[in-house]
Amino acid sequence: MSSISDSAGTAAHSGAVAHVFAAPGAVSSVPVSGVAGIGQVTLALCIVLGAIFLCAWLTRRMRNLGSGRFGALNVIGEVRLGPKERAVLLQVGTTQLLVGVAPGQVSALHVLAEPVAPPSSVNQTPGGPSFKSLLRRSLGQ
Repeated sequence: MSSISDSAGTAAHSGAVAHVFAAPGAVSSVPVSGVAGIGQVTLALCIVLGAIFLCAWLTRRMRNLGSGRFGALNVIGEVRLGPKERAVLLQVGTTQLLVGVAPGQVSALHVLAEPVAPPSSVNQTPGGPSFKSLLRRSLGQ
């Protein structure tokens, strides 16, 4: 009889040892198959990558929020001089500058004594492209 109680005690003891490190309720009787495990990992990866892209997008929007429409720098007009060269008329406050833009170089060409009114044929909208985007586009970036 002692052998029966010893074997029952050993079985109970070995069952307790198997779940010593498991959290209560974490031990499942249904094993997770390989396909379901890969699906869970893929879903988790997609969620993490989506969160990273969302944070990057929000950061970019918040950084550009301060500049833009309320900046003191406005692009009055631009003329293409070559495939990668442009002349850009800028207004900073009440001063207007003619700037030459080439790949890797921006040069002030002339400071206008009297401000020039933009021609009516040019459709400049307040939310139009910023100088930063025009400069990046002209530099090929």
